[in-house]
Amino acid sequence: MTKNLARAVLLTITTVTPLFAQVQTDVPPVVANAKPVTIERIKIHGAALEGNLEKNAVDRDVFVFLPPSYAKDKRRRYPVVYALHGYSIGAEQWTKEIHVPQTIEGAFALGANEMIVVVPDSKTLHNGSMYSSSATVGDFETYVARDVVAYVDQHYRTIPNRMSRGLVGHSMGGYGATRIGMKHSDVFGSLYIMSPCCLSPRISLPQNSDLAKTLEAVKTPEESAKLSFGARATLASAAAWSPNPKNPPLYLDLPTRDGETQPGVLARWAANAPLAFVDQYIPSLRQYRGIALDVGDQDGLRGDTAKLHDVLDRYGISNSFEQYQGTHTSKVADRFQNHVLKFFSEHLCFEKQCR
Repeated sequence: MTKNLARAVLLTITTVTPLFAQVQTDVPPVVANAKPVTIERIKIHGAALEGNLEKNAVDRDVFVFLPPSYAKDKRRRYPVVYALHGYSIGAEQWTKEIHVPQTIEGAFALGANEMIVVVPDSKTLHNGSMYSSSATVGDFETYVARDVVAYVDQHYRTIPNRMSRGLVGHSMGGYGATRIGMKHSDVFGSLYIMSPCCLSPRISLPQNSDLAKTLEAVKTPEESAKLSFGARATLASAAAWSPNPKNPPLYLDLPTRDGETQPGVLARWAANAPLAFVDQYIPSLRQYRGIALDVGDQDGLRGDTAKLHDVLDRYGISNSFEQYQGTHTSKVADRFQNHVLKFFSEHLCFEKQCR
């Protein structure tokens, strides 16, 4: 790989908003006569996370939102939507930013069929797992697709069928929904991707830059915690996409070494970009009952989101794509209530016998 090509495949982390946390969100009006859901905060053990070199928690917080009828109708089973949060926040903060339970209650009151909503936490040492498989961070891809799903099916009255499971995420969570959705169509039956980050590889970390020097100087988690948002996001990406068990103390390879670009590391990052590997998973994507994508018209991620939509169209895979008025964060609560849960109400299977 030439130096110019190596630079061209470095993922944008610090120059736009691909990992931006959900901060400013408009609150939808309270829906009259909405019935309350039940909130349970539980811990789910991650067998897939055991032995991770960052020592990220293996027993992780998960929020479960049970529909209004759950406690009354003891024989009824429900489909489940798994919702993935973005970078720099955990599950608890995202529940506040998408304004649940209000938005879940509002969606049901507006006519969406009742379902269980599950929000697992994936905040890590450097503030985000990227929902990837890494010896350094832990295998969060498998944690979501296997450990969390298996626990929920065992402990709640679910319909344990892929056609009754939905997967949605925003920003880093949108990347996670894209990645996990492509690789685990045997687990999920409908997919909603919100403002996904990190879909394509591109340039962002010049050689001998101040950022490169700053990152190479980090030796402890305490030093990492003092870094800027973009710098920590770069470390999180390296931990997820270029882990190195032989490179303590952070157990990762950076895109630069001694100020020089590392083409091999950039190639590993590029290999984790969904627009680079989507063609390998077309048969899996064809298995979905429904796929939806959305992004704000003022969001720097709108271009890549449109590219993913175009790929699906090129292969004749049915999907919907909406570019709405808003920023990366402004409409996420409204979208969750009025679009995401409505979509899953229309595309998930609500019967015990699902095909």
